[in-house]
Amino acid sequence: MEQGPPGVDLSQPNPARMYDYALGGAHNFAIDRDAFDRLAEIDPDAPLVGRTNRAFLRRAVRYCLDQGVRQFLDLGSGIPTEGNVHEIAQTAAPDARVVYVDNEPVAVSHTRQILRDNDRADIVPADMRDVRGVLAAPETRRQLDLDQPVALMMVAVLHYVSDQDDPAAIIAAYRDRLPPGSVLVLSHTTSDQANPHLVAELRRLFGDSPNPVAHRTKAEVRALLDGTQLVEPGLVWTPLWRPDGRELLDDEPHRSGTYAAVAAL
Repeated sequence: MEQGPPGVDLSQPNPARMYDYALGGAHNFAIDRDAFDRLAEIDPDAPLVGRTNRAFLRRAVRYCLDQGVRQFLDLGSGIPTEGNVHEIAQTAAPDARVVYVDNEPVAVSHTRQILRDNDRADIVPADMRDVRGVLAAPETRRQLDLDQPVALMMVAVLHYVSDQDDPAAIIAAYRDRLPPGSVLVLSHTTSDQANPHLVAELRRLFGDSPNPVAHRTKAEVRALLDGTQLVEPGLVWTPLWRPDGRELLDDEPHRSGTYAAVAAL
């Protein structure tokens, strides 16, 4: 039987490790690969969903840099496979600082390993819903000046936050504690325009998961952004957010299954 690091539960697939597998990473286990392969059988576009989302992240980080933002707080960051925030930001701006936040042991362990020689990036082992804890963490205080603008990254994470946990309130809590000039980068999966049979199959697949997915409509995602000022082009499918000519699915953007937006806080 496959063995994971101490504290890692291999009885259930984990979204961060499944996403790592989808992006070609190596920090995943058989249970994660099997779960994603089942997902891909149900939804053949599943691998493209991850890739278009990662491409959006790349463009959004560069947008933030163009606005003069040099600090990034990446919530629910997962496992930092190729094209992660610090890699993109620090290639363009070596003075950029990045704090990742995740509560998944494999994500935390591998992020620490990757960042061991990087004195401008760190990870907070915490639940992103603990706003006070995240912002008061020693890693955050060491890397970020919370009197200066911060790019708050909520990329492909809020669909794991239930309505009971009030994702809009979580966004508002971070917004109220970050200074003027800060930016929110958000993407969120949806079942809008999806085949009803596919939606039903996905609900069956994730129904008993410890990490259920809330596929919100465009109106519901837009409501999460109340109190922010959207930058052009607003809330759109991920391939349509400021494309740079390298987008996948730009002719059928709804197949990305994900909405994206960047907003001033």
